[in-house]
Amino acid sequence: MGILELHDVTLELGGKPILNGLSVDFWEGHVHALIGPNGAGKSTLANTIMGLPGYTHHSGDILFDGESLRGVPVDERARRGITLAWQEPARFEGLRMDRFIAAGAKVKSREKAKEMLARVGLDPERYIMRKVDKTLSGGERKRVELASILAMEPRLVLMDEPDSGIDVEALQRIFDALADFKAMGTTVIMITHSMAVLEHAEHAFLLCNGRILDKGSVGKISGYFADNCIPCDHENVPRPEEEMMPA
Repeated sequence: MGILELHDVTLELGGKPILNGLSVDFWEGHVHALIGPNGAGKSTLANTIMGLPGYTHHSGDILFDGESLRGVPVDERARRGITLAWQEPARFEGLRMDRFIAAGAKVKSREKAKEMLARVGLDPERYIMRKVDKTLSGGERKRVELASILAMEPRLVLMDEPDSGIDVEALQRIFDALADFKAMGTTVIMITHSMAVLEHAEHAFLLCNGRILDKGSVGKISGYFADNCIPCDHENVPRPEEEMMPA
């Protein structure tokens, strides 16, 4: 069953179409991967689904649970169970971790916040009273954000480059969280350039020039992914003479 459906979605930014008549369904309770070259429209798609400012003027329609999201503000989309994990998580300078995690949590308690910190590999006793600020490493910020998303128990999670700027341990915690999301029936859409991340998906879509070029199993789509490029009309596709030039 498709929890999220996009029907002929077109979005222009700076006078250029970034999403180009995009139609796609995402199955409920599955971990999906979205891959493609830089500039293909992957992050724009996530921002459009979330309804962020500057991304709501699209044509076509987006349905969540069969209901149109047109005109639905970002905070209401969040209340309906849609959340977006950023490449660089918002730091909320000075906000204590227990309050940060509780902000969107279904169960708003310090014990719940401690439980979520433990699930992402952060010692609750060391971190619960720390502030979310620039003293945290990139991996710590990602894990704190992941703890807050797990506490939300969302219906749909959009993850934009979840492995960006983190260490191996933090990446493993993200993989563990994917299993947690699947166990709770959450739908995940991951934007990635990483083969290691792609392998944790159940289904994959290849996006180029704002359109879905192919979809299917990870094994099927990884063939395109391994070559980094496929024949299409994206502006970044090398011309034949460029392909012959030495690196």
